[in-house]
Amino acid sequence: MTYLTFWGGTEQVTGSCYLLETGHHRILLDCGLFQGSKETERLNAEDFPFDPATIDAVVLSHAHLDHSGRLPKLVKEGFRGNLFLTEGSYQLLELLLKDAAFLELRDTEWENKKRERAGKKLLDPLFTLEDVEALLTLRKPFPYKTAIEVLPGIKLQFLDAGHILGSSIVKLELQEGDKNKTLVFSGDLGNSASPVLPDPETVKHADLLLLESTYGDRDHKALDPTLDELRVILKLAANSGGNVIIPSFAVGRTQDLLYWLGKLYREGSLPQQQVFLDSPMAINASEIYFDYKHLFNEDDPEFNRIAQKGWQAWLPCLSYSETAEDSMAINRIVGGAVIIAGSGMCTGGRIRHHLKYNLWRRNAHIVFVGFQAQGTLGRRLIDGQKDLKILGSKIHVEATIHTLGGLSAHADQSQLLAWANHFEGTKPRLFLVHGETSASHSLQTCFNRLGWPANLPKIGQKIEIS
Repeated sequence: MTYLTFWGGTEQVTGSCYLLETGHHRILLDCGLFQGSKETERLNAEDFPFDPATIDAVVLSHAHLDHSGRLPKLVKEGFRGNLFLTEGSYQLLELLLKDAAFLELRDTEWENKKRERAGKKLLDPLFTLEDVEALLTLRKPFPYKTAIEVLPGIKLQFLDAGHILGSSIVKLELQEGDKNKTLVFSGDLGNSASPVLPDPETVKHADLLLLESTYGDRDHKALDPTLDELRVILKLAANSGGNVIIPSFAVGRTQDLLYWLGKLYREGSLPQQQVFLDSPMAINASEIYFDYKHLFNEDDPEFNRIAQKGWQAWLPCLSYSETAEDSMAINRIVGGAVIIAGSGMCTGGRIRHHLKYNLWRRNAHIVFVGFQAQGTLGRRLIDGQKDLKILGSKIHVEATIHTLGGLSAHADQSQLLAWANHFEGTKPRLFLVHGETSASHSLQTCFNRLGWPANLPKIGQKIEIS
Protein backbone atom coordinates (compact mmCIF):
# COMPACT_ATOMS: atom_id res chain seq x y z
CA MET A 1 0.00 0.00 0.00
CA THR A 2 1.18 3.54 -0.79
CA TYR A 3 0.05 6.59 1.16
CA LEU A 4 0.46 10.36 0.96
CA THR A 5 0.01 12.66 3.96
CA PHE A 6 -0.39 16.43 3.65
CA TRP A 7 1.79 18.16 6.25
CA GLY A 8 1.87 21.66 4.73
CA GLY A 9 0.81 23.74 1.75
CA THR A 10 -2.86 23.09 2.51
CA GLU A 11 -5.43 25.86 3.03
CA GLN A 12 -2.56 28.32 2.63
CA VAL A 13 0.18 29.09 0.13
CA THR A 14 3.27 28.29 2.21
CA GLY A 15 4.76 25.39 4.21
CA SER A 16 4.97 22.88 1.34
CA CYS A 17 5.47 19.38 2.80
CA TYR A 18 4.05 16.01 1.72
CA LEU A 19 5.03 12.60 3.07
CA LEU A 20 4.97 9.68 0.63
CA GLU A 21 5.06 6.21 2.22
CA THR A 22 5.40 3.02 0.21
CA GLY A 23 5.68 -0.46 1.65
CA HIS A 24 9.44 0.00 2.00
CA HIS A 25 10.36 3.72 1.81
CA ARG A 26 9.43 7.19 3.05
CA ILE A 27 9.99 10.20 0.80
CA LEU A 28 9.29 13.84 1.60
CA LEU A 29 8.16 16.18 -1.18
CA ASP A 30 9.45 19.62 -0.16
CA CYS A 31 9.97 20.85 3.39
CA GLY A 32 9.17 24.55 3.34
CA LEU A 33 8.74 27.37 5.80
CA PHE A 34 5.33 28.61 6.85
CA GLN A 35 5.27 32.32 6.02
CA GLY A 36 2.83 35.13 6.70
CA SER A 37 1.38 36.16 10.05
CA LYS A 38 3.19 35.59 13.37
CA GLU A 39 0.66 32.85 14.17
CA THR A 40 1.42 31.08 10.92
CA GLU A 41 5.18 31.37 11.34
CA ARG A 42 5.03 29.85 14.82
CA LEU A 43 4.27 26.55 13.07
CA ASN A 44 7.92 26.41 11.97
CA ALA A 45 9.11 25.82 15.53
CA GLU A 46 6.78 22.88 16.15
CA ASP A 47 8.10 19.33 16.06
CA PHE A 48 7.74 17.50 12.76
CA PRO A 49 4.74 15.12 12.81
CA PHE A 50 7.09 12.34 11.68
CA ASP A 51 10.57 11.22 12.66
CA PRO A 52 13.07 12.93 10.31
CA ALA A 53 15.54 10.08 10.84
CA THR A 54 13.11 7.68 9.13
CA ILE A 55 12.91 9.72 5.90
CA ASP A 56 14.89 7.98 3.15
CA ALA A 57 14.99 10.92 0.71
CA VAL A 58 13.64 14.40 0.04
CA VAL A 59 12.56 15.59 -3.40
CA LEU A 60 12.66 19.38 -3.75
CA SER A 61 10.48 21.09 -6.35
CA HIS A 62 12.42 24.38 -6.19
CA ALA A 63 14.53 26.59 -3.95
CA HIS A 64 12.01 29.15 -2.65
CA LEU A 65 11.91 29.07 1.15
CA ASP A 66 8.23 28.15 1.36
CA HIS A 67 9.32 24.89 -0.30
CA SER A 68 12.83 24.45 1.15
CA GLY A 69 13.15 26.52 4.33
CA ARG A 70 12.72 23.77 6.95
CA LEU A 71 15.22 21.40 5.35
CA PRO A 72 18.05 22.44 7.74
CA LYS A 73 15.70 21.78 10.66
CA LEU A 74 15.00 18.36 9.17
CA VAL A 75 18.75 17.60 9.21
CA LYS A 76 19.10 19.07 12.70
CA GLU A 77 16.52 16.54 13.89
CA GLY A 78 17.99 13.47 12.24
CA PHE A 79 17.51 13.35 8.45
CA ARG A 80 20.51 11.82 6.66
CA GLY A 81 19.09 10.71 3.29
CA ASN A 82 19.63 12.17 -0.18
CA LEU A 83 18.17 15.50 -1.27
CA PHE A 84 17.19 15.30 -4.94
CA LEU A 85 16.87 18.59 -6.82
CA THR A 86 17.46 20.10 -10.25
CA GLU A 87 20.78 21.47 -11.43
CA GLY A 88 19.29 24.97 -11.51
CA SER A 89 18.24 24.72 -7.84
CA TYR A 90 21.67 23.60 -6.64
CA GLN A 91 23.30 27.03 -6.09
CA LEU A 92 20.07 28.90 -5.36
CA LEU A 93 19.28 26.59 -2.45
CA GLU A 94 22.63 27.34 -0.83
CA LEU A 95 22.15 31.07 -1.29
CA LEU A 96 18.64 31.14 0.15
CA LEU A 97 19.26 28.84 3.10
CA LYS A 98 22.48 30.53 4.22
CA ASP A 99 20.70 33.87 4.18
CA ALA A 100 17.79 32.34 6.11
CA ALA A 101 20.21 30.96 8.73
CA PHE A 102 21.77 34.41 9.18
CA LEU A 103 18.36 36.03 9.64
CA GLU A 104 17.22 33.26 11.99
CA LEU A 105 20.25 33.73 14.22
CA ARG A 106 19.92 37.53 14.21
CA ASP A 107 16.21 37.47 15.00
CA THR A 108 16.71 34.91 17.77
CA GLU A 109 19.46 37.02 19.35
CA TRP A 110 17.22 40.10 19.32
CA GLU A 111 14.30 38.18 20.81
CA ASN A 112 16.52 36.65 23.51
CA LYS A 113 17.77 40.07 24.59
CA LYS A 114 14.17 41.05 25.32
CA ARG A 115 13.47 37.72 27.01
CA GLU A 116 16.56 37.96 29.17
CA ARG A 117 15.55 41.40 30.43
CA ALA A 118 12.05 40.06 31.15
CA GLY A 119 13.34 36.95 32.90
CA LYS A 120 11.81 34.64 30.29
CA LYS A 121 13.17 31.39 28.89
CA LEU A 122 15.60 31.92 26.00
CA LEU A 123 14.91 30.51 22.55
CA ASP A 124 17.05 28.37 20.27
CA PRO A 125 17.21 29.28 16.56
CA LEU A 126 15.15 27.13 14.23
CA PHE A 127 18.44 26.06 12.61
CA THR A 128 22.01 27.27 12.28
CA LEU A 129 24.54 27.73 9.50
CA GLU A 130 26.07 24.40 10.54
CA ASP A 131 22.71 22.71 9.90
CA VAL A 132 22.59 24.33 6.46
CA GLU A 133 26.10 23.14 5.66
CA ALA A 134 25.17 19.61 6.73
CA LEU A 135 22.11 19.67 4.49
CA LEU A 136 24.06 20.91 1.47
CA THR A 137 26.29 17.83 1.56
CA LEU A 138 23.18 15.74 0.85
CA ARG A 139 22.31 17.43 -2.47
CA LYS A 140 21.99 15.17 -5.52
CA PRO A 141 21.27 17.32 -8.61
CA PHE A 142 20.27 16.10 -12.04
CA PRO A 143 18.88 17.72 -15.21
CA TYR A 144 15.34 18.05 -16.44
CA LYS A 145 13.71 15.11 -18.24
CA THR A 146 16.24 12.60 -16.90
CA ALA A 147 14.47 9.74 -15.13
CA ILE A 148 16.48 8.04 -12.38
CA GLU A 149 15.67 5.37 -9.82
CA VAL A 150 16.20 7.23 -6.53
CA LEU A 151 15.17 4.24 -4.38
CA PRO A 152 14.29 0.66 -5.35
CA GLY A 153 10.94 0.78 -7.15
CA ILE A 154 10.79 4.61 -7.18
CA LYS A 155 11.70 6.51 -10.33
CA LEU A 156 11.95 10.33 -10.30
CA GLN A 157 11.82 12.79 -13.18
CA PHE A 158 11.95 16.60 -13.06
CA LEU A 159 10.17 18.69 -15.72
CA ASP A 160 10.62 22.44 -16.13
CA ALA A 161 7.92 24.38 -14.24
CA GLY A 162 9.00 27.79 -15.59
CA HIS A 163 8.48 29.50 -12.21
CA ILE A 164 12.05 30.36 -11.16
CA LEU A 165 15.43 29.04 -12.21
CA GLY A 166 15.48 25.31 -11.49
CA SER A 167 11.79 25.07 -10.60
CA SER A 168 10.32 21.69 -11.40
CA ILE A 169 7.23 19.62 -11.84
CA VAL A 170 7.91 16.43 -9.89
CA LYS A 171 6.95 13.12 -11.46
CA LEU A 172 7.30 9.97 -9.37
CA GLU A 173 6.67 6.50 -10.79
CA LEU A 174 6.03 3.98 -8.03
CA GLN A 175 6.26 0.24 -8.61
CA GLU A 176 4.68 -2.19 -6.15
CA GLY A 177 4.74 -5.76 -7.38
CA ASP A 178 3.20 -5.79 -10.83
CA LYS A 179 1.44 -2.43 -10.34
CA ASN A 180 2.74 0.99 -11.37
CA LYS A 181 1.40 4.26 -9.99
CA THR A 182 2.35 7.79 -11.01
CA LEU A 183 2.25 10.82 -8.74
CA VAL A 184 2.68 14.30 -10.22
CA PHE A 185 3.28 17.38 -8.07
CA SER A 186 3.06 20.60 -10.07
CA GLY A 187 5.28 22.56 -7.69
CA ASP A 188 4.77 26.23 -8.52
CA LEU A 189 3.84 26.63 -12.18
CA GLY A 190 5.17 29.68 -13.98
CA ASN A 191 3.28 32.43 -15.72
CA SER A 192 3.42 31.93 -19.50
CA ALA A 193 4.20 35.66 -19.77
CA SER A 194 7.52 35.17 -17.95
CA PRO A 195 10.21 36.76 -20.14
CA VAL A 196 13.28 34.80 -19.05
CA LEU A 197 12.19 31.18 -18.49
CA PRO A 198 10.25 28.74 -20.72
CA ASP A 199 6.58 27.90 -20.27
CA PRO A 200 5.83 24.98 -17.92
CA GLU A 201 6.24 21.58 -19.52
CA THR A 202 3.12 19.44 -19.70
CA VAL A 203 2.30 15.96 -18.41
CA LYS A 204 -0.18 13.58 -20.03
CA HIS A 205 -0.69 10.75 -17.54
CA ALA A 206 -0.86 10.36 -13.75
CA ASP A 207 -2.83 8.53 -11.09
CA LEU A 208 -2.56 11.34 -8.53
CA LEU A 209 -2.05 15.06 -9.17
CA LEU A 210 -1.15 17.72 -6.61
CA LEU A 211 -1.83 21.07 -8.30
CA GLU A 212 -0.94 24.48 -6.92
CA SER A 213 -3.76 27.04 -6.66
CA THR A 214 -2.05 30.27 -5.58
CA TYR A 215 -3.97 32.28 -8.18
CA GLY A 216 -6.83 29.82 -8.53
CA ASP A 217 -9.42 32.57 -8.11
CA ARG A 218 -8.30 35.04 -10.76
CA ASP A 219 -6.58 35.68 -14.06
CA HIS A 220 -3.65 38.03 -14.29
CA LYS A 221 -3.95 41.24 -16.17
CA ALA A 222 -2.72 40.79 -19.74
CA LEU A 223 0.96 41.55 -20.22
CA ASP A 224 0.64 44.50 -22.63
CA PRO A 225 -1.76 46.50 -20.40
CA THR A 226 0.44 45.64 -17.40
CA LEU A 227 3.51 47.08 -19.11
CA ASP A 228 1.48 50.12 -20.16
CA GLU A 229 0.52 50.61 -16.52
CA LEU A 230 4.17 50.33 -15.48
CA ARG A 231 5.11 52.96 -18.07
CA VAL A 232 2.44 55.29 -16.65
CA ILE A 233 3.64 54.75 -13.06
CA LEU A 234 7.24 55.48 -14.00
CA LYS A 235 6.21 58.65 -15.84
CA LEU A 236 3.96 59.84 -12.98
CA ALA A 237 6.75 59.34 -10.47
CA ALA A 238 9.25 61.16 -12.69
CA ASN A 239 6.87 64.10 -13.21
CA SER A 240 6.07 64.39 -9.50
CA GLY A 241 9.67 63.98 -8.40
CA GLY A 242 9.06 60.87 -6.30
CA ASN A 243 10.69 57.47 -6.05
CA VAL A 244 9.31 54.15 -7.27
CA ILE A 245 9.68 51.46 -4.59
CA ILE A 246 9.26 47.83 -5.68
CA PRO A 247 9.23 45.08 -3.04
CA SER A 248 10.49 42.00 -4.82
CA PHE A 249 11.39 38.40 -4.15
CA ALA A 250 15.13 37.90 -4.64
CA VAL A 251 14.76 34.86 -6.86
CA GLY A 252 12.53 34.96 -9.92
CA ARG A 253 10.63 38.20 -9.63
CA THR A 254 13.71 40.40 -9.45
CA GLN A 255 15.19 38.91 -12.60
CA ASP A 256 11.93 39.39 -14.51
CA LEU A 257 11.82 43.00 -13.31
CA LEU A 258 15.35 43.66 -14.51
CA TYR A 259 14.37 42.24 -17.89
CA TRP A 260 11.31 44.46 -18.26
CA LEU A 261 13.04 47.60 -17.00
CA GLY A 262 15.77 46.89 -19.55
CA LYS A 263 13.16 46.63 -22.30
CA LEU A 264 11.59 49.94 -21.23
CA TYR A 265 15.04 51.57 -21.08
CA ARG A 266 15.77 50.45 -24.63
CA GLU A 267 12.50 51.82 -25.96
CA GLY A 268 12.94 55.15 -24.13
CA SER A 269 10.13 54.55 -21.60
CA LEU A 270 12.25 54.57 -18.44
CA PRO A 271 12.55 58.23 -17.38
CA GLN A 272 14.42 57.42 -14.17
CA GLN A 273 18.20 57.61 -14.51
CA GLN A 274 18.87 55.43 -11.47
CA VAL A 275 17.70 51.89 -10.81
CA PHE A 276 18.95 50.38 -7.55
CA LEU A 277 18.93 46.68 -6.78
CA ASP A 278 19.24 46.87 -3.00
CA SER A 279 19.50 43.24 -1.99
CA PRO A 280 22.74 41.27 -1.73
CA MET A 281 20.79 38.04 -2.10
CA ALA A 282 18.97 39.26 -5.22
CA ILE A 283 22.28 40.42 -6.68
CA ASN A 284 23.84 37.00 -6.08
CA ALA A 285 20.75 35.22 -7.40
CA SER A 286 20.83 37.34 -10.55
CA GLU A 287 24.43 36.30 -11.16
CA ILE A 288 23.55 32.63 -10.56
CA TYR A 289 20.87 32.93 -13.24
CA PHE A 290 23.59 33.56 -15.79
CA ASP A 291 25.46 30.44 -14.73
CA TYR A 292 22.46 28.57 -16.14
CA LYS A 293 21.53 30.78 -19.08
CA HIS A 294 21.19 27.65 -21.21
CA LEU A 295 17.87 27.20 -19.36
CA PHE A 296 16.52 30.57 -20.57
CA ASN A 297 13.88 30.68 -23.27
CA GLU A 298 14.74 31.96 -26.73
CA ASP A 299 11.92 34.45 -27.17
CA ASP A 300 14.11 37.58 -27.16
CA PRO A 301 17.31 37.30 -29.24
CA GLU A 302 18.34 40.87 -28.28
CA PHE A 303 18.25 40.01 -24.58
CA ASN A 304 20.08 36.73 -25.07
CA ARG A 305 22.79 38.53 -27.03
CA ILE A 306 23.31 41.64 -24.87
CA ALA A 307 22.76 40.01 -21.50
CA GLN A 308 25.60 37.58 -22.13
CA LYS A 309 27.66 40.35 -20.50
CA GLY A 310 25.37 40.58 -17.47
CA TRP A 311 22.38 42.53 -16.23
CA GLN A 312 24.15 45.90 -16.21
CA ALA A 313 24.88 45.55 -19.92
CA TRP A 314 21.15 45.02 -20.45
CA LEU A 315 20.12 47.86 -18.08
CA PRO A 316 23.00 50.39 -18.01
CA CYS A 317 21.43 52.60 -15.30
CA LEU A 318 21.34 49.66 -12.86
CA SER A 319 23.39 49.94 -9.67
CA TYR A 320 23.99 47.16 -7.16
CA SER A 321 23.72 48.13 -3.47
CA GLU A 322 25.62 45.45 -1.64
CA THR A 323 26.60 47.02 1.69
CA ALA A 324 24.49 48.53 4.45
CA GLU A 325 26.16 51.88 3.72
CA ASP A 326 25.08 51.65 0.07
CA SER A 327 21.51 50.99 1.20
CA MET A 328 21.45 53.87 3.68
CA ALA A 329 22.75 56.22 0.98
CA ILE A 330 19.68 55.41 -1.15
CA ASN A 331 17.43 56.62 1.67
CA ARG A 332 18.81 60.12 1.10
CA ILE A 333 17.42 60.12 -2.45
CA VAL A 334 14.00 61.84 -2.33
CA GLY A 335 13.06 61.30 -5.97
CA GLY A 336 13.97 60.12 -9.43
CA ALA A 337 14.94 56.55 -8.56
CA VAL A 338 13.56 53.05 -8.95
CA ILE A 339 14.43 51.00 -5.87
CA ILE A 340 14.04 47.21 -5.90
CA ALA A 341 14.52 45.51 -2.54
CA GLY A 342 13.39 42.53 -0.49
CA SER A 343 11.63 40.98 1.13
CA GLY A 344 8.89 40.54 -1.44
CA MET A 345 6.07 40.62 1.14
CA CYS A 346 7.77 43.38 3.19
CA THR A 347 8.12 41.05 6.18
CA GLY A 348 11.79 42.01 6.66
CA GLY A 349 14.88 43.12 4.82
CA ARG A 350 15.91 46.48 3.39
CA ILE A 351 12.53 47.18 1.80
CA ARG A 352 11.15 48.18 5.21
CA HIS A 353 13.70 51.00 5.44
CA HIS A 354 12.74 52.28 2.00
CA LEU A 355 9.06 52.13 2.91
CA LYS A 356 9.78 54.02 6.13
CA TYR A 357 11.44 56.81 4.14
CA ASN A 358 8.92 56.93 1.27
CA LEU A 359 5.42 55.80 2.34
CA TRP A 360 4.61 59.18 3.86
CA ARG A 361 5.58 61.06 0.68
CA ARG A 362 2.65 61.94 -1.59
CA ASN A 363 4.82 61.77 -4.70
CA ALA A 364 6.12 58.25 -3.99
CA HIS A 365 4.79 55.16 -5.75
CA ILE A 366 4.88 51.66 -4.22
CA VAL A 367 4.54 48.89 -6.81
CA PHE A 368 3.67 45.33 -5.79
CA VAL A 369 4.49 42.73 -8.42
CA GLY A 370 3.94 39.51 -6.46
CA PHE A 371 1.62 37.62 -4.15
CA GLN A 372 1.14 39.10 -0.67
CA ALA A 373 0.11 36.56 1.97
CA GLN A 374 -2.41 37.34 4.67
CA GLY A 375 -0.89 38.98 7.73
CA THR A 376 2.09 40.52 5.91
CA LEU A 377 2.92 44.23 5.70
CA GLY A 378 2.58 44.05 1.92
CA ARG A 379 -0.95 42.67 2.22
CA ARG A 380 -1.94 45.42 4.67
CA LEU A 381 -0.71 48.07 2.24
CA ILE A 382 -2.60 46.51 -0.66
CA ASP A 383 -5.73 46.29 1.51
CA GLY A 384 -5.51 50.05 2.10
CA GLN A 385 -4.28 50.34 5.69
CA LYS A 386 -3.20 53.94 6.20
CA ASP A 387 -1.47 53.94 9.57
CA LEU A 388 1.42 51.58 10.19
CA LYS A 389 4.38 51.11 12.46
CA ILE A 390 7.60 50.32 10.61
CA LEU A 391 10.96 49.90 12.34
CA GLY A 392 9.67 51.66 15.44
CA SER A 393 8.23 54.66 13.57
CA LYS A 394 4.56 55.49 13.07
CA ILE A 395 3.91 56.06 9.38
CA HIS A 396 0.82 57.55 7.74
CA VAL A 397 0.59 56.28 4.17
CA GLU A 398 0.38 59.02 1.55
CA ALA A 399 2.16 57.23 -1.28
CA THR A 400 0.21 55.68 -4.15
CA ILE A 401 -0.03 51.89 -3.93
CA HIS A 402 -0.08 49.87 -7.17
CA THR A 403 -0.41 46.15 -7.92
CA LEU A 404 0.83 44.71 -11.22
CA GLY A 405 -0.64 41.22 -11.35
CA GLY A 406 0.51 40.64 -14.91
CA LEU A 407 4.12 40.31 -13.75
CA SER A 408 3.39 37.45 -11.37
CA ALA A 409 5.67 34.41 -11.57
CA HIS A 410 2.71 32.09 -10.91
CA ALA A 411 0.24 30.67 -13.39
CA ASP A 412 -3.24 32.19 -13.10
CA GLN A 413 -6.58 30.40 -13.08
CA SER A 414 -6.87 30.01 -16.85
CA GLN A 415 -3.25 28.88 -17.17
CA LEU A 416 -3.70 26.29 -14.38
CA LEU A 417 -6.79 24.89 -16.08
CA ALA A 418 -5.07 24.83 -19.47
CA TRP A 419 -2.03 23.05 -18.04
CA ALA A 420 -4.19 20.41 -16.33
CA ASN A 421 -6.16 19.92 -19.54
CA HIS A 422 -3.13 18.19 -21.11
CA PHE A 423 -3.81 15.04 -19.07
CA GLU A 424 -5.25 12.42 -21.41
CA GLY A 425 -7.64 9.53 -20.85
CA THR A 426 -8.80 8.90 -17.30
CA LYS A 427 -8.08 12.04 -15.31
CA PRO A 428 -5.87 11.67 -12.24
CA ARG A 429 -7.25 12.02 -8.74
CA LEU A 430 -6.84 15.73 -8.08
CA PHE A 431 -5.85 17.62 -4.92
CA LEU A 432 -5.49 21.40 -4.90
CA VAL A 433 -2.67 22.71 -2.73
CA HIS A 434 -0.74 25.95 -2.18
CA GLY A 435 -3.68 28.31 -2.14
CA GLU A 436 -5.58 30.40 0.34
CA THR A 437 -9.04 28.99 0.96
CA SER A 438 -10.87 31.35 -1.39
CA ALA A 439 -8.44 30.67 -4.26
CA SER A 440 -8.58 26.89 -3.86
CA HIS A 441 -12.39 26.89 -3.61
CA SER A 442 -12.68 28.96 -6.76
CA LEU A 443 -10.40 26.64 -8.73
CA GLN A 444 -12.24 23.62 -7.32
CA THR A 445 -15.49 25.04 -8.71
CA CYS A 446 -13.89 25.37 -12.15
CA PHE A 447 -12.75 21.75 -12.15
CA ASN A 448 -16.11 20.53 -10.87
CA ARG A 449 -17.80 22.27 -13.80
CA LEU A 450 -15.49 20.31 -16.10
CA GLY A 451 -16.60 17.06 -14.47
CA TRP A 452 -13.22 16.59 -12.79
CA PRO A 453 -13.70 16.41 -9.00
CA ALA A 454 -11.07 18.42 -7.13
CA ASN A 455 -10.27 17.77 -3.47
CA LEU A 456 -9.12 20.34 -0.92
CA PRO A 457 -6.93 18.48 1.58
CA LYS A 458 -6.61 19.31 5.26
CA ILE A 459 -3.38 19.40 7.24
CA GLY A 460 -2.59 15.89 8.43
CA GLN A 461 -4.95 14.24 5.94
CA LYS A 462 -3.69 10.85 4.74
CA ILE A 463 -4.80 9.31 1.45
CA GLU A 464 -4.08 6.04 -0.29
CA ILE A 465 -2.61 6.22 -3.79
CA SER A 466 -4.58 3.68 -5.79
